[in-house]
Amino acid sequence: MSRFNDVYEYDPDLDGAGLAVGIVMSRFNRPLCEGLLSACIAELKRLGVADADMRIATVPGALEIPLALQSMAQSGDFDALIALGAVIRGETYHFEVVANDACRAIMEVQLDTGVPIANGILTCETDEQAEVRMSSKGADCAQAAVEMANLQKVLCP
Repeated sequence: MSRFNDVYEYDPDLDGAGLAVGIVMSRFNRPLCEGLLSACIAELKRLGVADADMRIATVPGALEIPLALQSMAQSGDFDALIALGAVIRGETYHFEVVANDACRAIMEVQLDTGVPIANGILTCETDEQAEVRMSSKGADCAQAAVEMANLQKVLCP
């Protein structure tokens, strides 16, 4: 149902059945990333994505995530991808470099390939902040990936 008369509006579709989803997870800050991954996988399953239709690749850190995503996107095997990581502010400028460059590169991969990528790289001041956000962010990324994969199928049949 459209909010505007005679204007077609695409409805969000969270049916993950039949979708192939790739996940790239950073091993840096591993306990936080594993929490993101657990929540993400649980939500993907709840949305109907089959275990056999999920692939997980792990990489050393957040800056390595975009290259793995690019390889997965270029393979043509995935309807959507998910990036999971945790960058915690330290005492140096390194936090900004990692957070900004990883996010920028993920956006470039998404736009260059047309494969939707849900960005689940937490950028927090403390481990405690990340722990509070990891479950909801992991689930949110699963939902975003499924919704965008289905939207892309409608927009680009």
